[in-house]
Amino acid sequence: MRKKIVAGNWKMNMNLQDGVALAKELNETLTNEKPNCGVIICTPFIHLASIAQFLNQDVIGLGAENCADKEKGAYTGEVSAEMVKSTGAQYVILGHSERRGYYAETPEILKEKVLLALKNGLKVIFCIGESLEEREAGKQNEVVKAELEGSVFNLTEEEFKNIIIAYEPIWAIGTGKTATAEQAEEIHAYIRSIIAGKYGKEVAEDTTILYGGSCKASNAPELFAKPDIDGGLIGGASLKAADFMGIINAWK
Repeated sequence: MRKKIVAGNWKMNMNLQDGVALAKELNETLTNEKPNCGVIICTPFIHLASIAQFLNQDVIGLGAENCADKEKGAYTGEVSAEMVKSTGAQYVILGHSERRGYYAETPEILKEKVLLALKNGLKVIFCIGESLEEREAGKQNEVVKAELEGSVFNLTEEEFKNIIIAYEPIWAIGTGKTATAEQAEEIHAYIRSIIAGKYGKEVAEDTTILYGGSCKASNAPELFAKPDIDGGLIGGASLKAADFMGIINAWK
């Protein structure tokens, strides 16, 4: 059975003290109320080492929101996959639409990042998804296919088992618009079919595909009820323990 996961992406929010407080609250709550799914929090780089010291990673996995496309060297301000791993983190988000859009990350750059993350023993939450213009032109399928082919379909079957896919329609991130459960299921099923075409049915059936894009406690049950939606990558609603728990509890 493939893993059901709810992952939080804190983005550029919360200072260290507030981040530590939130992680402690989640750690305590989830230790007491065993969740019915895997839970991951992906925090700013500076939070990782502090949070790793007390987080029970059997209950909550810890991840970074990005890593560099270079191994090491004179790249002022960058954080390598090896550094991320050394904090105690197990995951990294790569290919988020905000990184692609604001920081011009290309499929080629992301391919390098994925390889370095895997080389350093990190599991990758790899984001794909179309813009509003692409959705309106009916190009969503070709967009997600190209994003997979450009950055992760070079991996071996063994390597690909360390990839979690997050489908995030760019038009639904932080906009309050959500893809309907039907729209989301349709493209999740399509993504699984392309993975099956590349790696075979068994690998496709084992790949966790998350939905991201204005997912909250109110719409999570309907989204998670769909056969090809294995959880969510949550932005704003992961910044308050009660909101995040509301989504995690959608699996109950």
